[in-house]
Amino acid sequence: MAAVRCLVALALLVAAPAFASISVVDDTAQTVEVRQPAKRIVTLAPNAAELAFAAGAGSRVVGVIAGTDYPPAAKALPVVGDVTALDLERIVALAPDLIVTWPWTTPRQADSLRAAGIAVFEANPRTIDGIASDIEKLGRLAATEAAADAAANTFRTRVAKVAHSRSSGPPLRVFYEVSGSPLFTLGGQHLVTQALSLCGGENVFANLSIPAPEVGIEAVLAANPQVIIAGTDDAKRPAWLDAWTRWPALDAVRHHALFTVDANLLHRPGPRFVDGVEQLCRTLANARRTIASKPYDPAGR
Repeated sequence: MAAVRCLVALALLVAAPAFASISVVDDTAQTVEVRQPAKRIVTLAPNAAELAFAAGAGSRVVGVIAGTDYPPAAKALPVVGDVTALDLERIVALAPDLIVTWPWTTPRQADSLRAAGIAVFEANPRTIDGIASDIEKLGRLAATEAAADAAANTFRTRVAKVAHSRSSGPPLRVFYEVSGSPLFTLGGQHLVTQALSLCGGENVFANLSIPAPEVGIEAVLAANPQVIIAGTDDAKRPAWLDAWTRWPALDAVRHHALFTVDANLLHRPGPRFVDGVEQLCRTLANARRTIASKPYDPAGR
């Protein structure tokens, strides 16, 4: 009897496929399944490409969306459309077995790819740690767990270090500005709001649930932030940031607390977000020193 059981077990091992199917749950609570480790990946957002590369699957990425500029190797890959329209024929021709996207890239077209039987992973982390989890999940789908786990652990370690070393004192009231005309900011559900809190700041528009709401100048003046931070490409200082000097009674203007940070780091929920958090924390620490050097004067002198 023992011999028969051994033979049956051996037969089952021989008949088993080389890989069992792999499944994870993405950030929309949908199960994403691949029959074998993903070998051909198309990414439909710049942060999606960064996540795939961080997960150790960069060599598997065969197509990207316009605007994908990091890591440098991603810039040489075929472009399959932009956030307004995808080239579905080109995507299908690339024969992907996994697509990594986010909610703002033509969701209907992404759904059509899912309906065609292609596994679609939607990356939309609701917490900073969710970025690390996305790296781990993509590593699982590509069977590159060792690289993915290492990247995720490094990310978490750096975030924890930032949280531990942040400046003490009451939270600074911050207006985070995305653009000047129209005037856009980031709401309470955005990861930047969590980053501000981690760095000792408080988003003055944290009560807004829309990720990137438009606000009025009057609302900013009423909130009277102590610090105004502009998120721009490569942290280049825009003219619309200094336009706030037209309101000298504004706390941020009185304290000369108008700063810039790199939007390419903070606006992409990918592995470089922690670089953005570190930069943001340095900025708030600098703002705190600036404010301390010019004590509050109710008369605005």
